[in-house]
Amino acid sequence: MTAESTTGPKPPLQVLLCSPRGFCAGVVRAIDTVERALELYGAPVYVRHEIVHNRYVVESLKAKGAVFVEELDEIPDTEAPVVFSAHGVPKSVPNEATRRNFFALDATCPLVTKVHREAEIHFRRGREIVLIGHAGHPEVVGTVGQLPEGAIRLVETAADAMAFTPKDPEKLAFVTQTTLSVDDCTEIIRILNERFPAIVGPHKEDICYATTNRQEAVKQIAPNVDALIVVGAPNSSNSQRLREVAERSGCARAQLVQRAVEIDWSQLGGIARLGITAGASAPEVIVEEIIDAFAERYEIRLEIVSTVEERMVFPLPRHLRDLNKAAEAAAE
Repeated sequence: MTAESTTGPKPPLQVLLCSPRGFCAGVVRAIDTVERALELYGAPVYVRHEIVHNRYVVESLKAKGAVFVEELDEIPDTEAPVVFSAHGVPKSVPNEATRRNFFALDATCPLVTKVHREAEIHFRRGREIVLIGHAGHPEVVGTVGQLPEGAIRLVETAADAMAFTPKDPEKLAFVTQTTLSVDDCTEIIRILNERFPAIVGPHKEDICYATTNRQEAVKQIAPNVDALIVVGAPNSSNSQRLREVAERSGCARAQLVQRAVEIDWSQLGGIARLGITAGASAPEVIVEEIIDAFAERYEIRLEIVSTVEERMVFPLPRHLRDLNKAAEAAAE
């Protein structure tokens, strides 16, 4: 019987569900920022770029009154809140918001802000900065935009690291995008350290805890399943890395899907064990939708594989925190 069969006895399928998976603290904070702004100020609330890289989340917020734009020049003169996405923005964006007297709420993930501050410190100390990351990703654009043009050099691959020529190898530092493959990044850092022993790195690694934890969970189950589903968007860096990690860890059939309708059932014939995980911007409701889709075709037995318990929580932007405190005080 193939995976496409929907009648007759269902074949058994063991489903190994990765934990942790799905929303990280930075994503929760960003979504909560938009939702709380809508509650306090009503629609519209403008959001520059997708608040997080997930179509379901974006469409849900649109339905509540959020208006998504790519640049601030798409926003009319307004007193409505303007939210910056979790990925971070170049300094030119808040500067423009100030010039236009926008009420800006910065939902940048604090772990991305940490990278911005590190880069600024290196720059003030006269160091040339290597940014390990993917060209064009909003987080990389935001980090590069913290400093004058030319202050940050982008390295994407181990080959780039081998070819990189600094202005002064004695005055060099590196920072990284927070959503990279841990293994790829480790290799690039190894090359940079070998070639430039004086290079200065972060006090604590820049790849965020959620990226690391989700990749470790996938590494644990990927060798033991016939196929693995990653719930996430194609423009989500951390979700793409989960698919790559699964393949490198021994699971040849790894699919990245946004919704159940995108599952390629033709590639899943004959499976007996399936892994499921979700990128840091993918909501749990979609994970449940994926499980339901398999339950229609298989007699599933669900097992949660937990590698670490996450307790990280980030507070809302200060202005919203202050309003929350005021509302709580008034209600007492």
